[in-house]
Amino acid sequence: MAPSISQTALVSIILLLALHQACTDASGKKETHLHFFFHEILSGDDATLLQVVNPSNSSSLTFGTILVVDDMLKDGQNENSTLIGRAQGLNAVVGKADSAIGSMLNFVFTDGKYNGSTLAIYGRFNLGTVIERPVIGGTGLFRMATGYSLATPVITSATKFVYEFDVYVYHY
Repeated sequence: MAPSISQTALVSIILLLALHQACTDASGKKETHLHFFFHEILSGDDATLLQVVNPSNSSSLTFGTILVVDDMLKDGQNENSTLIGRAQGLNAVVGKADSAIGSMLNFVFTDGKYNGSTLAIYGRFNLGTVIERPVIGGTGLFRMATGYSLATPVITSATKFVYEFDVYVYHY
């Protein structure tokens, strides 16, 4: 008895799914979800943010302002939480009308499973909003990384910002 068209179609679908699974596994690409808190101290001896260009000579953030950051990545929102890395890079006010900030950051992991690995984050945001930025690269365990990050403000005060980060990374 010859197989029916539906049996042939079913076998074809199963073979295609098996081939897809084999190709996916062969690529070695992994998905990692990271969850941590970004701590930024705005002033004082322990400040992790430094304004290096102030085009308007004012204390406010205006178009053209450039800041250097060396913020803390911690496993909790409390200031006594364990340090797991640093967020190092540059921020610049790039929006004339809305004071949007362009951000180039490297997340440098210094503790735990990802110690010695980095992620490169780049994008634009406005303060006080949920910030979505792409992951554009990485090193170590995150070599050839892509993905995205979501940062939600947890603490915003005159002296510090704390953001809760969820980073979804695809890497080899």
